[in-house]
Amino acid sequence: MVDWYHPILVQIIPMRRCNLACGYCNEYDKTSDPVPLDLMLARIDRLAALDTQIVTMSGGEPMMHPDLDAIIRRIREHDMMAGLITNGFYLGPDRIKRLNEAGLEYLQISIDNVEPDSISQKSLKTLDKKLEHLAEHAEFEVNINSVVGANMPHPEDPRTITRRAAELGFSTSVGILHDETGQLKPLSPAEIAIYDEVVAMGQGLYTRINDFQRKLIDGQPNDWHCRAGARYLYVCEDGLVHYCSQQRGFPGIPLAEYSREDIKREYYTDKSCAPLCTIGCVHRASKGDDFMNSLVPASILPRRTPAVNA
Repeated sequence: MVDWYHPILVQIIPMRRCNLACGYCNEYDKTSDPVPLDLMLARIDRLAALDTQIVTMSGGEPMMHPDLDAIIRRIREHDMMAGLITNGFYLGPDRIKRLNEAGLEYLQISIDNVEPDSISQKSLKTLDKKLEHLAEHAEFEVNINSVVGANMPHPEDPRTITRRAAELGFSTSVGILHDETGQLKPLSPAEIAIYDEVVAMGQGLYTRINDFQRKLIDGQPNDWHCRAGARYLYVCEDGLVHYCSQQRGFPGIPLAEYSREDIKREYYTDKSCAPLCTIGCVHRASKGDDFMNSLVPASILPRRTPAVNA
């Protein structure tokens, strides 16, 4: 709590390839190989050396990596929390039990619609049996995320998805569909009403921290300091550190070379994309420091550096 210069949450990519091709997604390809296990383990070791608290594997589809369980075990050997963001298609009973044995602590699935369509196959109809398998076998936390977005063909779908997740005992969250830079796409009054209803139904921390998205929905930018590159890191399949999945290229430094000095710099660097950002995981990893900083005399806090053109 008193050391600001280490990551709270890191999302790391062991596999850029995905078995799906969702029309809105810019985070996958259809051809790349998994990151070799020795490289992944070295990256996990480096995150531990930076005193990282939580490591979440994302993609692409990380469950396509043949050595995923070994990566999870390495995270847990360092006493870091191990998480997984998956599309859920590989979650049979035996696979879930292997994740239990590896030490996975939380898993998130985003479900985009009730019925599959030309944009997304991540539907409640397609995944409902997988959710039942999770309810029966998972020993880790499961969060089901739904999405409200401008001009979605069935804006009521998040309500149905959230109700089903709650029936199965899962925590729930809701996000806002963003563009390729992570910025808000404005919602209609009907979409805002659905969002509010799903938030009210929500169970779990992710949904309860909702003031960030609420202001964006109301057309107001958020006045907050993004600490991407410090409290939150996004490590791509090439082992480079980026601000987030939608701001790849900044700062673009290899994780193997990333240092406490880099973390200090990025902790205080303003990001020009922050006011209209919808990337909730970055917000959550950043926001907790505001209270701690309020207890420290301003005279000992380093000055922020100018905004980068992210």
